[in-house]
Amino acid sequence: MGYDFLGALSHGEPPLPSAFLWKDTWLHVRAVVKTWRSLNTDRGDDYLAKHWYEVCLDGDGRAVIYFDRKARVGRPRWWLYTIED
Repeated sequence: MGYDFLGALSHGEPPLPSAFLWKDTWLHVRAVVKTWRSLNTDRGDDYLAKHWYEVCLDGDGRAVIYFDRKARVGRPRWWLYTIED
């Protein structure tokens, strides 16, 4: 079962990039393995903080990337968390 781009957008998830630049190399997302969300609590209220994605890359690589919902204006929102060859 593949990543449902339109379904994700309809549920308020950010559009997943098809590729990202890491150490002067473009890494292309081939498939999404798993998605999950993390919450933060502030003054007793829970709110959605990050969208996480475990993805397969071109070749045999895998990565975990996340989207930071509370990033400040002008700051990156997508981050590479881990990468494996």
